[in-house]
Amino acid sequence: MSNETEPDRVPNAPHPRDTLQLIGQDSAVREFLHSFNASRLHHGWLITGPLGVGKATLAWQIARFLLATPANTVDNLLDDPPTFASLHIDRENPVARRIAARSEAGLHSITRSVNPKTGRIRDQIVIDDIRGLTHFLHLSSTDGGRRVVIVDSADDMNMNAANGLLKMLEEPPARTTILLISHQPSRLLPTIRSRCRELRLHPLSPEHMHLALQQADPEIEETPALTELSAGSVGEALRIGSLDGVEMYHQVIQLFSSMPDFDRQRALKLAEAVSQRGNGDKFELLLTLIDICVTRLARTGASGKPPQIEAAPGESALFSKLSPNPQRSRAWANTAQEISERSRHGKAVNLDPATLVLDTFFKIQKTTSV
Repeated sequence: MSNETEPDRVPNAPHPRDTLQLIGQDSAVREFLHSFNASRLHHGWLITGPLGVGKATLAWQIARFLLATPANTVDNLLDDPPTFASLHIDRENPVARRIAARSEAGLHSITRSVNPKTGRIRDQIVIDDIRGLTHFLHLSSTDGGRRVVIVDSADDMNMNAANGLLKMLEEPPARTTILLISHQPSRLLPTIRSRCRELRLHPLSPEHMHLALQQADPEIEETPALTELSAGSVGEALRIGSLDGVEMYHQVIQLFSSMPDFDRQRALKLAEAVSQRGNGDKFELLLTLIDICVTRLARTGASGKPPQIEAAPGESALFSKLSPNPQRSRAWANTAQEISERSRHGKAVNLDPATLVLDTFFKIQKTTSV
């Protein structure tokens, strides 16, 4: 199944349900197992951290573990309940096989769904998706077993959907564990956050990045530039690598190098290339790379030195020129915030992608001219 019908999967990467090994997040696993082994399993878990560091993989690991482990372990009905040191469930386990086949009756996954009127994936998780969860809980309540719900990502819920889920967190169904994946938990309702226990995941070390990339895509070309741009996120590394993002970042740096004169023809060519029909992923990546560039500029001025590893030729000299001091750092930080807000607004009102890209570069030109 393509990523167009699976919004919870990174393009050209395995789906998290098919990634059985979680790399570099041992502390989060230990925290969850400590709660489980102590028979203090919370009904709601908020799995947070940057994009692409294993949050969804952890959620699916927890789901396999809970559904394959006898429910009376948590209820402490056994005289000497076992202590678990790992979430690992063999891929030949019946639960693991049913999850792989998407036929596990005790599991319900919520993502952005297809709008029946347009036939396209919605931009948000809507209330109908949450009503589907109510239907699942009702149908699965008769077998008496454990049930697991994964919401990926909770950040995508609109207000009605968030309020619908909140009601379930306030009155949690018996034997049900709800796993919420969030890249930006501050954007969630405070009442949702307060009713969940948080598992915080962190960017991967270079060693763990290598292992995770080899597991996800052994053919990917690992370069210092790719590692630098992905900032410890294997999901971002896969996205950047599959969409030729390192070369795209080189083009962004070349455009910044022309400032404040601004090579409009080069900018227009880049904007049109990512704005063609079917290039939505490249458009999103270009906005991300521009944001990365501006953020690195701000850090250069704040620290007084450019990044130790260049993500593109000439980057260090350029950053030292454009952001030589804390004052310029603050200007770039403000620019980063403004172009991020413009991008969100432009996408919300369906602004032409090429126009949005050019508008972003015009804002950058203005900053370099001050």
